[in-house]
Amino acid sequence: MNTLGNIIWFIFGGIFVAIEYAISSLILCLTIIGIPFGVQTFKLAKLSLFPFGKKTVVNEKSDGCLSLAMNILWILVGGIWISITHIVFGAILFITVIGIPFAKQHFKLASVALLPFGRDIVPENS
Repeated sequence: MNTLGNIIWFIFGGIFVAIEYAISSLILCLTIIGIPFGVQTFKLAKLSLFPFGKKTVVNEKSDGCLSLAMNILWILVGGIWISITHIVFGAILFITVIGIPFAKQHFKLASVALLPFGRDIVPENS
């Protein structure tokens, strides 16, 4: 079922979202200051390409205060708007019965888009 969900997600917009995240990652990585943020948007691009069968977990070995500071800066610079966009798309998809699995994926992306530092993407069965 995850494979079918990933194929439908990929065809109906996942590829475009992943390309947008990848382009923004490359632009962020052009500067030394933007590299940590570029790495996080690559993480979002990877998850937005095939989100079914994956979950996000908080990394217990995260950098603590540094992750907190980077997450605050991320939210202030634009992470809140990325997260709100995923929440809006998720709410729209949640209205229809067939869109509920895709809405859940948008909500998953919204949580990572809001606080990407200190989070890892892992398979759901682990």
